[in-house]
Amino acid sequence: MEEKIRLSGMFLNEIEDFMKNAGEGKFRAKQVHEWLLRGRDFSEMSNLSKVLREKLSQSCIAQSIRILESIESQIDGTEKYLYELLDGNIIEGVRMRYHHGDTLCVSTQVGCKMGCAFCASTLDGCVRNLTADEMLGQILIVNRHIQDKFGEGRIHNFVLMGSGEPMDNYDEVIRFLKLLNDPNGLNISLRNVSLSTCGLVPGIRKLSEEGMPVTLSISLHAPNDEIRKRLMPVANAYGMGELLKACREYIEKTGRRVIFEYAMVKDVNCSLENADELAMRLRGMQCHVNLIPLNDVKERNLFSPGEKAIHAFMKRLEDKHISVTRRREMGDDIQGACGQLRRSRLTDQQETV
Repeated sequence: MEEKIRLSGMFLNEIEDFMKNAGEGKFRAKQVHEWLLRGRDFSEMSNLSKVLREKLSQSCIAQSIRILESIESQIDGTEKYLYELLDGNIIEGVRMRYHHGDTLCVSTQVGCKMGCAFCASTLDGCVRNLTADEMLGQILIVNRHIQDKFGEGRIHNFVLMGSGEPMDNYDEVIRFLKLLNDPNGLNISLRNVSLSTCGLVPGIRKLSEEGMPVTLSISLHAPNDEIRKRLMPVANAYGMGELLKACREYIEKTGRRVIFEYAMVKDVNCSLENADELAMRLRGMQCHVNLIPLNDVKERNLFSPGEKAIHAFMKRLEDKHISVTRRREMGDDIQGACGQLRRSRLTDQQETV
């Protein structure tokens, strides 16, 4: 059986070519494109004839993702989503509420193969890469959800920090970013997008040549190679020296500062000596450190060190003139951290088999 064409992952000019080959006028492509950007299916495209809607539904897919479940935090309004893909795989996302507007956390893979010790997304490995339309689909379907719920509104800020390693799915991620930024599409400024990587150096170097002003976020989580190797297998391939050199090159080529994510893990990476070493590593770099209170990963016996240790670490970095903040904890009551809700759902499914 011939695979259906996924229209939501196409640029307007590509849809125009498709519609032309199907014997339809150019203006029809624009109509279809506008409906797709609103997260709508063919049956809802009311300015198309019934014949055309049926014709499109037979050969094409309008939306490649649906919200399977949504849970809203009673603490801070954070909303967690479980999405179902066309093949039945499940991914997740989080909409975080800030005073400057909402931010959506976007997944780039089903699961992850990077094996970071503190991440729930990687516990079951990587099933497959997401396509650009599946990444964009997360945004389209959440925008629709918001509009259906509140009557208006859409998201303008995005972080590629959901399940998966973006640099391990490089080509599809770049196409997704181009779709996101497309003036004929959502027209989102890439300055409103953060891309998080565990530190795949070749990908960082490639991204620096793309001319895309995204904010690069590095999952660092350690002040040296010895500790980083305990937490992140990728450190065995790319040492801190090589990684930080690539970050400096990125800053030089893009003019954008780099964000270093640092999950605070009890008895592992949060001593004052660790803070001193981290400050020495980052001295003179146009960067910012984001301290993250660890979401406990009981499967691997990793826990947060507590507020006192986090505050002391943060003050030590400030004293060393390193720009630093503590990440606000969001969605604690709804398993807001990456991979937690999906893993809970998969565990429930296994227990019912």
